Amino acid sequence: MKFNPIFSDEGQESHEHGVVTIEKTKVKRPKKYKVLIHNDDYTTMEFVIYILQKIFGKHYEEAKAIMLRVHQDGHGICGVYTFEIAETKVEKVVSEARENGHPLKCTMEPE
Repeated sequence: MKFNPIFSDEGQESHEHGVVTIEKTKVKRPKKYKVLIHNDDYTTMEFVIYILQKIFGKHYEEAKAIMLRVHQDGHGICGVYTFEIAETKVEKVVSEARENGHPLKCTMEPE
């Protein structure tokens, strides 16, 4: 910005002074959701590991650990995501399970 002096009526130089205000908007982080797989008596452990690898990108050892938690505790957390991503993951799990003849239940809940 170029400085432009303003001259008063008396011929003396004066300057305009102002305050620059910078507004910072705080962005609220989106709420996160846990995606859960639930245990059932029909879906195989191998299929659960397959789902965890295919849809959630887990490595075999991590997928196996989550599968065991599902088997022992009744459910396991597959990941934590924003609402839209969690919803999509749930839909993909249910769709893949139905296509392969499994009643696997997958849900999401707020973190």
